[in-house]
Amino acid sequence: MARRDKRQDIMRAAEKLFTTRRFHEITTDEVAEAAQVGKGTIYRYFQDKEDLFFQTAMSGFDELCDLVRRKGPSGASFREQLLEVCGRVGMFFARRKQLFRLMQAEDFRMALVAGSIHDRWLGHRKQLVAAVADVIRKGVAEKVIREDLPPEVLANFLLGMLRTRARDLADAPEAVRRYEVVLDLFYHGAGRAVSRGTAGQAGRGACRTRGLPCATGGLSTRGR
Repeated sequence: MARRDKRQDIMRAAEKLFTTRRFHEITTDEVAEAAQVGKGTIYRYFQDKEDLFFQTAMSGFDELCDLVRRKGPSGASFREQLLEVCGRVGMFFARRKQLFRLMQAEDFRMALVAGSIHDRWLGHRKQLVAAVADVIRKGVAEKVIREDLPPEVLANFLLGMLRTRARDLADAPEAVRRYEVVLDLFYHGAGRAVSRGTAGQAGRGACRTRGLPCATGGLSTRGR
């Protein structure tokens, strides 16, 4: 008989409970009962309830970062690789959307706690941003992604779009939730299609007016 993984049992029970009520309403006694373990067993694996919540929400996060960094199929274009990354990150956000909503709802209170979930989440998020930024750097090197913005900034924008897809558009038609749509918006923005010459002139004019670094839309046109 396979040995029982009590840590996983506790996390599965905690996830079910944390997604039904607010964080402060759940007790470790309830988690222990749902997981069919003694209350003391919980503290063998987790420092406290906040640690249990955080580890439950972040379960699989390190694996996600490794998947993002993993090279795509041999011969795949950069766009295909980025689409694969969107799928991996999007699926993770979708699986954890209820816990992430709870984390945001508790954000103010957690920020007041030493070593808070908020701070720990920011540390993990930086890992994911760095992993996505490494992929975007490949696009910059291939001259298909603009280079006037740091890859980390672009990674934050892309991750924000994927979080919105998972969190706020869960009930939207599947046609607008496709990762190809997300990626197209990331590449080209939401503006109506115009001729490249017109877009370039408008963009340069706006840059001069606002004192911003100029770029011709979402994609670099160099090397074309």
